[in-house]
Amino acid sequence: MPEGDTVYRTAEHLNAVLAGRVLTACDIRVPKFATVDLTGETVEGVISRGKHLLMRVGGFSIHSHLKMEGTWHLYRPETRWRKPAWQARAILKTEDWMAVGFELGLLEVVPREAEDSVVGYLGPDLIGPEWDADEAVRRLASDPLREIDVALLDQRNLAGLGNVYANELCFLRGVLPTRPVGEVPKLDAVVALAHRLITANRDRVERTTTGDMRPGRMLWVYGRGGQPCRRCGTRIESGKLGATELSLRDTYWCPHCQT
Repeated sequence: MPEGDTVYRTAEHLNAVLAGRVLTACDIRVPKFATVDLTGETVEGVISRGKHLLMRVGGFSIHSHLKMEGTWHLYRPETRWRKPAWQARAILKTEDWMAVGFELGLLEVVPREAEDSVVGYLGPDLIGPEWDADEAVRRLASDPLREIDVALLDQRNLAGLGNVYANELCFLRGVLPTRPVGEVPKLDAVVALAHRLITANRDRVERTTTGDMRPGRMLWVYGRGGQPCRRCGTRIESGKLGATELSLRDTYWCPHCQT
């Protein structure tokens, strides 16, 4: 699933070509909102909120979440699409551009004043202009028995982190992903590092937590099960971790560097 930095870039690209433009066509291909037509309305802007996208058009917001397969593409008129038309869930046209949302995991249209009904539950947005580190720490600390990896991924605590960042943060702070939040020292340092990492990566396609941009050198532990730790040489271990059976995800750690 795309993480907050990826969604941020998507919003930036969409906003650059849509903001201030009038929609010349609007096709929402979700049954509940199929009759919605915002043609003639002006796009005020496109913003990200954690892993969510909000396109503010007239008095409405088009709310989307990419989930696993979703993407937004930008095309010039008459340009051939890179994905089949049957996968399109939203088509928004201006005089010069076409924004097409493919395989969106969630797509809905809500009144602007009702945005909180779809994203109001989210914790502080790591890349947002109103980032609140103290509130993020408070939310993380509110459930001291919860595994730190699971707590970091809970968007109600802080919005934007995905599995890659959660794994890498646990390694960089030297804690096992299964360690209870209440036993993690300096939660404020964990939150500060999360903000620093995702902010540093938000403007580039290739994400790195090691500072090394060479292929195969960009991450410490994520996706490296069975390979030697870059710090100590111990074999990276992997397993499954999640809040529920349905939310289990791959988790990676160094048994020597993380305790």
